[in-house]
Amino acid sequence: MAFDYSAAVDAASGLQSTPKPTTRKGRMWMSKSRRTIGFWLALPFVLYITTFFIIPLLSVCFMSTEIVSDMDELVPAYTLSNYAAALSSQYLPILLRSALYAALTTVLCLGIGYPLAWFIARHGGRHKTLYLLLVMLPFWTSYLIRIFAWMTILQTEGVLNNILLYLHIISAPLDILNSPISVILGLTYGFLPFATLPLYATLEKLDFGLLEAAADLGSTPRKAFFHVILPLSLPGITAACLLTFVPAMGDFITPELLGGVDTMMVGNLIQQQYLASFNWPFGAALSLILMLIMLSFIALFLKTSGSTELLA
Repeated sequence: MAFDYSAAVDAASGLQSTPKPTTRKGRMWMSKSRRTIGFWLALPFVLYITTFFIIPLLSVCFMSTEIVSDMDELVPAYTLSNYAAALSSQYLPILLRSALYAALTTVLCLGIGYPLAWFIARHGGRHKTLYLLLVMLPFWTSYLIRIFAWMTILQTEGVLNNILLYLHIISAPLDILNSPISVILGLTYGFLPFATLPLYATLEKLDFGLLEAAADLGSTPRKAFFHVILPLSLPGITAACLLTFVPAMGDFITPELLGGVDTMMVGNLIQQQYLASFNWPFGAALSLILMLIMLSFIALFLKTSGSTELLA
């Protein structure tokens, strides 16, 4: 009689295999049990999403169709006039300006963050942890305090102008503060880590031996980058663009402190409607339009890049 090795191993380890149901009733019971367990596991997440996302979103959608009466009360009107006003010639430039600033910020963050991430991943060596710590170091300080610091740097009698005057690069102070340049500079500084970290996470996983293989096949470093490294790093580029463009589009602190009247973004306009003008329906309509713009950008970018690995 042959020795049953599997039975001996199970007996020695004290394990007992669970018999599989062979009857139709047993299989139905197992399937129902799995569905029940799955339901209870998903219930907390469903309740959380419903309470803190779906219900508030529906509330904002309903509020955007209301109007403000002469008594400053919200009156249900089921009208789309707030959306028409938001897309009018008075406010449409603000939406376009916000998209332009966010796009320029994304391009600058990629231009700075990609070489930085490449250096850390390729040449960081045993100092990678230190370099990543330096990238994340600004997060240890309040974003508001960092923007105030940029105000000190960019103002007419600030650090930057004093250095340029001392070096005789300029003959008069530059009016950088309260300009589009200061807003884009502040946004780029604020969201640069959001672009650098996903780029590093993707580049760090790459097999750099592919560069040597490309060189052996006669490829130049430039061709190796555009035909090997860049396509493989598309998931990180996609994540960097989304994590930069989306929050930059809705930012309101940076243009509020570093910008002026001509640099107002849609986030500032929404803030004014809720906290200053108390025109909540119009603010709700602006918020939903901003959300649709962001979702459209995300869908378009994912389709164009052909990548769904946002945080690879």
